[in-house]
Amino acid sequence: MMQEEVQRPVLLFVDDEAAILSALRRLFRPEGYRILLAESAAAGLAILETEPVDLVVSDMRMPGMDGAQFLEQVRLRWPQVVRMLLTGYADIGSTIAAINRGEIHRYIAKPWEDHEMLLSVRDGLDRRRLQRENEALQALTQAQNEELRRVNDSLASRVKARTQELEQVNAMLEKAYAQLQDNFLLSIRVFSGLMELRLGGNAGYSRRVAELARRIAREMKLGPQLEQDVFVAGLLHEVGKIGLPDALLGKPLSALSAEELGRYRRHTLAGEAALMPLEQLRRAAGYLRSHHERVDGKGFPDGLSGEAVPLGAQILAVASDYHAAQSGRMAQKRYSEDEARALIHGGRGTRYEAQVVEGFDAAVRALAAEPPADRLIAAQDVQPGMVLARDLTTPRGALLLAQGHVFDARVVRQIREYVQREGARLTLYVRNDEAAGRAPAPGTGAGAGAAALPSQGG
Repeated sequence: MMQEEVQRPVLLFVDDEAAILSALRRLFRPEGYRILLAESAAAGLAILETEPVDLVVSDMRMPGMDGAQFLEQVRLRWPQVVRMLLTGYADIGSTIAAINRGEIHRYIAKPWEDHEMLLSVRDGLDRRRLQRENEALQALTQAQNEELRRVNDSLASRVKARTQELEQVNAMLEKAYAQLQDNFLLSIRVFSGLMELRLGGNAGYSRRVAELARRIAREMKLGPQLEQDVFVAGLLHEVGKIGLPDALLGKPLSALSAEELGRYRRHTLAGEAALMPLEQLRRAAGYLRSHHERVDGKGFPDGLSGEAVPLGAQILAVASDYHAAQSGRMAQKRYSEDEARALIHGGRGTRYEAQVVEGFDAAVRALAAEPPADRLIAAQDVQPGMVLARDLTTPRGALLLAQGHVFDARVVRQIREYVQREGARLTLYVRNDEAAGRAPAPGTGAGAGAAALPSQGG
């Protein structure tokens, strides 16, 4: 019952004539409204201070405070209350004042017509109801917007925190991947050094081939991936020779018999087969297979020609032929640098494509023009913080430390103990101070690991 009472519309009638108040109460009581009556404007204001009123109907002519003044007070103090005015035809000036000052919903002329009066009040109450619903909707919308703002703020904070967490994880993964790549390349360099022990080559021969191949690819602007692939292929380009007999390994190509040459030519297939199981080495494996192909189709093992010979394989061929000629691997004589360069130029258009030879020339010029980035020191003079400029190998070619290694106190101590124990004269190249800050080449950075120094002479 109390809830129904609260929900009933409340009407306040203000008039100084009791008969008019009684007539209005009789008219509206059957409608189910709650009726409040006041015989003066002051009494009406007092009721409004204590009662929730939806609509007020005031007479215009009242002693003391008239209807215009009363409704103006209602507007100022209870603006949500619907305001209506009862007025006679002679009060048109006061009515206009009430409309302007009290902002009344409408005015009703005396004597009123009951049906018109009922419709006017219903219309005013509908307006009040819509106003309440609009206020409730606005309040709900504001509350929902506030809740949404809090949710968004909370979500933004969680997203930011999660993003920072993912960035940290990604940074750790990138660092771990870079370290893994460095370790992978270090393993290849160690294995390359071990191959040179078996093949009886000059210490660092495969590294020089690899570095020249990478520089050629860089001068040809073939991209970091191909640079990396030809570098790895250069380090491992002789892996297929491991199965060849010692007598065959010691002969230059020009001294091989037909049978020995046939056996030698199969080493590229063996090299490819050795690397193919490793996904990261499959492109390098293809270059190993084809680095003895010729663009005129007279190479081996597949007799490829023209564009069918991969650029990476041709780059590897140029680098290996250039250094092989100087090391005595191609003929019984050792070529000078100029003679080896002329040999490469002689293969232009038959052995190699012209653009590869041009890349070779650019690489040789660039390497020659580079200022010295390293200096030779005795091993016992190395200090923590120095950066190794070239691979440190044993006299037989076994890799001890990889280029780019940053010396710490432990490794410095191991080197000095090794030199003292073996009584060997060991020298190494370290970067000049002005070169130490340069970015290392891929796979040769300061993060690259070090091979353990041997406990006995190597």
